Amino acid sequence: MFPPQLVSQHEAHVDKTTSRTVSVRAVTLPLAVLRMLALCLLPLASACSDDRPAYQPEYSTNPSATTTTYSFAPHPLMNPQKLAEIYGAMLNTLNRSLAPDRITLKLEASQNYAAFNDKIRRRQVHFALPNPYQTVLSQEHGYNIFGKMDNDELFRGIILVRKSSPVTSIAGLKGAKVSFPAPTALAATLLPELYMKEHGLDPRTEITQVFVGTHDSVLLNVSVGVTEAGCTSPRAWALFKRENPDKAKLIEPRWQTDTLPNNGLVALDTVPEHVRYKVAQAILHLHESAEGQRILTMAGVSRFVPATSETFAPVRAFIARYNSSVRRLKGLDE
Repeated sequence: MFPPQLVSQHEAHVDKTTSRTVSVRAVTLPLAVLRMLALCLLPLASACSDDRPAYQPEYSTNPSATTTTYSFAPHPLMNPQKLAEIYGAMLNTLNRSLAPDRITLKLEASQNYAAFNDKIRRRQVHFALPNPYQTVLSQEHGYNIFGKMDNDELFRGIILVRKSSPVTSIAGLKGAKVSFPAPTALAATLLPELYMKEHGLDPRTEITQVFVGTHDSVLLNVSVGVTEAGCTSPRAWALFKRENPDKAKLIEPRWQTDTLPNNGLVALDTVPEHVRYKVAQAILHLHESAEGQRILTMAGVSRFVPATSETFAPVRAFIARYNSSVRRLKGLDE
């Protein structure tokens, strides 16, 4: 317990000032005192011999350097493969810009409009690129508008037929099969339906509406004669001509609708404000690089611009006209 030599050993000590050797006898302590000292020092001895490791602080070179991933969902304005190709490249470019802020965007593709609507309704994506109708409706589910695609002159509906078609007026489509992407496609369904109704053709009772899922499918159906006419947007038509020149040369646009504000950019209200700001800045400045311009050209738009809820007031006015003239819309539930 307490080493005996510490209490009884003689030691030799050299006095450096006189060079004499002095004999020193250690003091011998009474046994009772030794026992008391031993009891006092026992806890310290136990602590020193404990096998459990003492607390060691953890160190990190940069403990706050974590990257947060946010989902980004464009509505299915083209087929899933093309959507993934174009918007995947866009997000790669944006992510390089957002890397210093440790923000990453992950593409969330949707097979069709119904699947996209469901994600917005269930608040399943952080950022989205909905059509103008979906943009307005997304606000009811906690999304905030912060931007939009430019080039509003391109956001309109066009109605195409085969070049060999003898139909020269909208009323001439009475009894025909007409393809549309989806019931909530604004440019390619809602705008053409209102145009038809206001030009003497009731789309709900005087044609057979065929909802085929995507703009590409609309154009393919018309090109091979499955439907006599089809409705799409100028952007989708331009992409189709580039990707399918042989089929595109068989069809042509015959009518076009009025325009509306282009597709919106929205962020879920749970996204931190500083993250929304950084993502908005990256998207709004995308056109300033050569790579960004290349990707935007593939997407059929020149740039993204800032927008607010008020920007989409014409869309709300259109919805009111449509509801009173064609049918009552059911929102994101259809």
